[in-house]
Formats: sequence, C-alpha cells, structure tokens
Amino acid sequence: MPQLPILYSFRRCPYAMRARLAIIYSFSYLQRPLELREVVLKHKPPALLAASPKATVPVLVDANQAVVAESIDIMHWALRQADPDNWLRSDNDEQQRDIQRLINHNDHEFKYWLDRYKYADRHPEHEASYYRQQAELFIASLEQRLQQSRFLIDDQASLADTAIMPFIRQFAHVDRCWFDRQPYPQLQHWLSNWLDSPLFTAIMKKYPAWQEGDAITPFPVAAAD
Repeated sequence: MPQLPILYSFRRCPYAMRARLAIIYSFSYLQRPLELREVVLKHKPPALLAASPKATVPVLVDANQAVVAESIDIMHWALRQADPDNWLRSDNDEQQRDIQRLINHNDHEFKYWLDRYKYADRHPEHEASYYRQQAELFIASLEQRLQQSRFLIDDQASLADTAIMPFIRQFAHVDRCWFDRQPYPQLQHWLSNWLDSPLFTAIMKKYPAWQEGDAITPFPVAAAD
C-alpha cells in the first residue's frame, strides 16, 4: 500500500480545524484518505518533533516525506489535490487577492486581539472589553461583507470562509451570550450555518491521542470505506 500523507492535528485548535476542513473537502471528493494523528499538546510525540521542531499543529507530512508546517499552506496543498467548488477562485485574480487580504487580516491583526480577549488575565494592561472592541473592528467588517453576499467573497464558499471561520467561532465562544446579543445577524447566521454543516461536524469527531505503533486512523473516514 502506498504511503499515506500524515496530518498531525489537535481537535480544538483553530489552525488545525481549518487544515482539516480543506482536507476533508478535497479528499472526500477524491475518495481517498490520509492518516490522522491526534496530538496531546502536553505530550507531543517524538515523530511530530522530528518532522517539525517548532512542534505546533497542524503539521502535514506528504507521501514524499515533505513537511508542510503552516495551516494555510496545508489548505493550499489540499486544494491543489482537488478543489471541486473553486474555493481558491483560481479563475479570478481580484478575488484571489481579496481572499489573501482577508486571511492576512485574520491571521495577524484579528488573531492578536482575539488572543488577548480570550486570555485577558494574561494581559492585564487592559480589560477584556478593550481587547474585544479591537477585535470587533474585523467582526464588523465581516458583517458588512455578509450583508452583500452569502459568503465572505461572493455567494459561494471560498478559502476565505473556511480559513477564517474557526477563529470567529473562537471569538464567539469566549462569551457566547454577549456575542449572540450583538448586532451582527449575518455573521451569526453565517457562523451557525458553518457549525451545523456536515463538513464541520465531520472534522470535529473525537479521536484518541496517537501513539507510535497505533493502527492508522484514516481521514476522512468515508474515503477509506
């Protein structure tokens, strides 16, 4: 049997979530799996450390033993295998640039404030509400986009939606009662639809922590049937 690509992942990590979203979308279409290795971050397996010394998840080791250690690069890797609904918008340069701008804003500016909002006790320079207000600038911009179209780029899902959604989920869950009361109806609807989607449900299935010598855990499962 050919060597399967290996994905080191952690179920609740938003970076790992978005990598799994792209993989399950692409590999389900191809009807083939890779090997999923769920990691306990306090007890990282030696194989992960050997593959990527920075030892953060997700990490992909492809069938040729090449290592892809950034989540957005793993998403692009998966979509190069198959992209049936054109998440990359490969035929539209302007939309590609828009997708990249949104992801960059999410990964650098929004994530900075999100981390301080979620872990405000570690950042006592300001109250949690201050960090939340800074993060809300991005939230409000997404709400404006979603007032114009069903998804962040247009009326079809794209890489922008799937790369950003796990972080909006994280923001919402810091204080879900507060989030649900805010004037972001389109964003709330968009997030709820993603959280109820078969894709998201499938990536959030629980797996035991991987140990050396364990049997292969195929992902997505249906592709291995």
